[in-house]
Amino acid sequence: MPYSTLLLDRSTWDCCLDSSGNIALASPPYALAQDVASALKLFSGELWYDTTKGVPYWAQILGQAPPVPMMKAKFEAAALTVPGIVAARCFIESVTARSVTGQVQCTDGSGNTFTVGL
Repeated sequence: MPYSTLLLDRSTWDCCLDSSGNIALASPPYALAQDVASALKLFSGELWYDTTKGVPYWAQILGQAPPVPMMKAKFEAAALTVPGIVAARCFIESVTARSVTGQVQCTDGSGNTFTVGL
């Protein structure tokens, strides 16, 4: 069975419906990219059934001045938690007082590469 995940609305990051009124599903390659984006948005401890997953935003990133290599490592590790992702490389373009911009380039088990923005 091909990999699929719930399709999330890009503006609200909430479930949405398909044209028949059913809960919409995303399929590859978009499904993997969306799941990586979700993993990057997940705060440590927020996933109630596995509190070990997530990026340590509160403890190590927000309100701190973290080293760029540490942030890159945390974002790459989060991307690699998505089943089917075999490689992830983070590129941080800028760090300002209140934002980080960049992307994570991911490779799936079939060798397909895609980019997810931070």
